[in-house]
Amino acid sequence: MPKKTAKPKNVVFFIYPGIKLLDLAGPMQVFNDANGLVAQPPAYKIAVVSAGGGEISTDTPISLPSEAVSGWTGPIDTLVIVGGEGARAASQVPDIVRAVEHLVPQAERLASICTGAFLLAACGLLDQRRAVTHWQSCDELARRYPAVCVDGDPIFIRDGHIWTSAGVTAGIDLALALVREDLGREASLAVARELVVFAVRPGGQNQFSATLNSQVLDRSSRFDDLHAWLQGNLEKALSVEAMAERVGMSPRNFARQYFAATGVTPAKTVEAMRVEAARGYLEETDLTVARIADQCGFRSDERMRKSFVRTIGIPPHDYRRRFQGS
Repeated sequence: MPKKTAKPKNVVFFIYPGIKLLDLAGPMQVFNDANGLVAQPPAYKIAVVSAGGGEISTDTPISLPSEAVSGWTGPIDTLVIVGGEGARAASQVPDIVRAVEHLVPQAERLASICTGAFLLAACGLLDQRRAVTHWQSCDELARRYPAVCVDGDPIFIRDGHIWTSAGVTAGIDLALALVREDLGREASLAVARELVVFAVRPGGQNQFSATLNSQVLDRSSRFDDLHAWLQGNLEKALSVEAMAERVGMSPRNFARQYFAATGVTPAKTVEAMRVEAARGYLEETDLTVARIADQCGFRSDERMRKSFVRTIGIPPHDYRRRFQGS
């Protein structure tokens, strides 16, 4: 059963001109839907604030009402800084930065969605901390704020009481993780089902999935069906011959055409998908490395170890310790 809360937790979203609407709407929907999964009173009380209050523009034709920061009194359980194209400009506006700084002492937990990390960084809150933002903005965040330890790989990172997330839908993943911390795993899974989220992803997962990366590389989309099939059959013996048969080609012609379309060999794609799947098991389960290796199609823990070292630089046991330690 989900955990029950004695009183609603205050979740405050801070916005500014030019936010990405989904960066606000996605996480807000997670907290709102969680309210229907616990006994009354609701688990969360949600508010939207800005530096001066009033209507705030978004990256869509829709503007949003907001309360002025100066009018907020009382504790904040979670302060969420929303991301968007306007984040970089907002981080250079003294009044906006001061508004965030005004709220921070009242907040038990801080979070940023996507480029909202620029505002946290402008306040000095990410100095000497690991943080992530949208993959396209990681280099800029590191350049502007060299004291921040920017890690462009995960979809979200928790460093103490501060959480940062990658772009757009990663904000939903972060919000689900916050709900899990507050209300328990069952509640977060129930919200994910309500929102038809494909999977509840732990923060250690890559911003780019191996399957998505394969689709990006294959601009012709010729092998999209194959990639989807591979993702669901990683435990099988996925030889070039098996893949060639799947697409109705000879093994030699398939290998040549696949490399021409994607720039990598079929074996490299399968290895990347298997490593990604194994990372998920290492992060979220207590299964042995040998069992994970079998379920992901490596056939032996030694082959899995070699793939991990080759692709991400560390063996599975070290990866699990690093993830669990963080």
